[in-house]
Amino acid sequence: MAHLLGGEALHLEYPTKVVFDSVSLGVNEGDRIGIVGRNGDGKSSLLGMLAGIREPDGGRVTVRGGVTVGVLDQQDTLEDDDTIGHAVVGDRPEHEWAGDARTRDVIAGLLGDLPWDARLGGLSGGQRRRVALARLLSGDWDVLFLDEPTNHLDVEAITWLAGHLKRRWAPSAGGLLVVTHDRWFLDEVCNTTWEVHDRIVEPFEGGYAAYILQRVERDRQAATIEERRQNLARKELAWLRRGAPARTSKPKFRIDAANELIADVPEIRDRVALQSLAVARLGKDVVDLLDAGVTYGEHTVLKDVEWRIAPGERTGILGVNGAGKSTLLSLITGTLEPTTGRVKRGKTVKVATLTQRLDELEQHMDDPVRVVIAGLRTTYSFGAGSKAQELTPGQLLERLGFSNAQLSTPVKDLSGGQKRRLQLLLVLLDQPNVLILDEPTNDLDTDMLAAMEDLLDSWSGTLIVVSHDRYFLERVTDQQFAILDARLRHLPGGVDEYLRLRALQDAEPSRSTSVEATASPGLQGADLRAAQKEASATERKIEKLQAQIDRAKASLADHDQSDYVGLGKEMQRISEWEAERDELELRWFELTETIG
Repeated sequence: MAHLLGGEALHLEYPTKVVFDSVSLGVNEGDRIGIVGRNGDGKSSLLGMLAGIREPDGGRVTVRGGVTVGVLDQQDTLEDDDTIGHAVVGDRPEHEWAGDARTRDVIAGLLGDLPWDARLGGLSGGQRRRVALARLLSGDWDVLFLDEPTNHLDVEAITWLAGHLKRRWAPSAGGLLVVTHDRWFLDEVCNTTWEVHDRIVEPFEGGYAAYILQRVERDRQAATIEERRQNLARKELAWLRRGAPARTSKPKFRIDAANELIADVPEIRDRVALQSLAVARLGKDVVDLLDAGVTYGEHTVLKDVEWRIAPGERTGILGVNGAGKSTLLSLITGTLEPTTGRVKRGKTVKVATLTQRLDELEQHMDDPVRVVIAGLRTTYSFGAGSKAQELTPGQLLERLGFSNAQLSTPVKDLSGGQKRRLQLLLVLLDQPNVLILDEPTNDLDTDMLAAMEDLLDSWSGTLIVVSHDRYFLERVTDQQFAILDARLRHLPGGVDEYLRLRALQDAEPSRSTSVEATASPGLQGADLRAAQKEASATERKIEKLQAQIDRAKASLADHDQSDYVGLGKEMQRISEWEAERDELELRWFELTETIG
């Protein structure tokens, strides 16, 4: 494959730190390279040097003659007085850009919900980011550099972007380099991974999953091993192989080698022990939303929400921006009362929320980290049963990537990721039994995301997560719900099912609710009536099974908490019912698609 550009003996340093020391690498046609590494190790600096927007202190970057380069960095350079349309297509005549299939695809994928003539000064930061990305993708580039392109994008837009890049930068069709902490995106798009660490850039073949496998192999063979980091990588590899059906059905790495490396790694969570401890802490009642709805004037945000949140439940919430996710969380926390229906909370429920803002840290900005944690609990219990651990705040900080030297650093001088991790620690040390995470992955690199996931694996309580980070959502939750048309809907098929449902919504926005009026012309007469009858019967079975599951979960509170064998049998029975319910919901979904 033809060489596009490269760096020779690149050297970069700051007054107190050498970032790169004699790094040489190249980009060929067909390369889709994901760049990973810890925050501060130089990922964006490497991208900037190769893209020609940052001069190295030594060495040189060479670009093949005629090769064009497009860059999306983290700076906002859009003009407030400009319009969306002009920012994206410039002065090109409408017939020209409207006739370009690629430009139409970019506009539909990123800007379909924004007015074409809107002024950029009135847009949010996330909307401006989408405009900048659309402007770049509408151009014609041989090599594209993207620095955190998924920031401010929802699950649908991230999925669209991954598909667009794979189609556009197919083998022998230019090059792509991307810095992102979105591990699903890395795995979906990239065929090569560069890890930036310790002044070097180490290449790995394949996407994120293949990189994790090779890193575990590397660490195992190394003369000196950073044990904690290796164990986290092995645990993540175990999840990639065992825990995510969408991934294990089409593995991106060598199965035999992966299975050998994770043979002695236990399941990522002891669900029975954590569930029983959650029941002991919470009792049988957590939060029940009973036919709850929220209306602002004539605008209905939520309606007919029926959700009985169980002790130890781990749930992810999906929905487009403005769908009502924040409203749903407010109902759970009690900061908002429903307009219709009611919300019932258990007496022992203690809810804590890790918000997108850093509210917990505002009063501590001038204090060193050690002072912030000094007045908190001296120990904190993690895990359940024989695996329970008593950890000090300092040990928790170490698990979240803080060094001893950083304990003396004022909070205001911490990086965004460090502040985020300290915020999580303060929330956990308050000992809630219901934890809500609202976009918790902001500012965290892939290693720190793995550390947060490891910590949450041993947290015994009810967990509710709102996140556009698909990998994180699938990793820490056991089930997903979506807010669609103001209703809360269970997703037995997970994120993939959500994307299918959203595609149906977009394809048929004016679809009638009448089955007869919208019946598919291919399904008529007796076949249509049979499908309608089966759909109704399936819906009744789902409701009956769900009631059975709710009763069984509630009865766990009355079970002898020391009887792990009995609890295990009860949990197994509940799991079998939940699997049966999920199969029925998938069948119901197929039927409703068939009959219209």
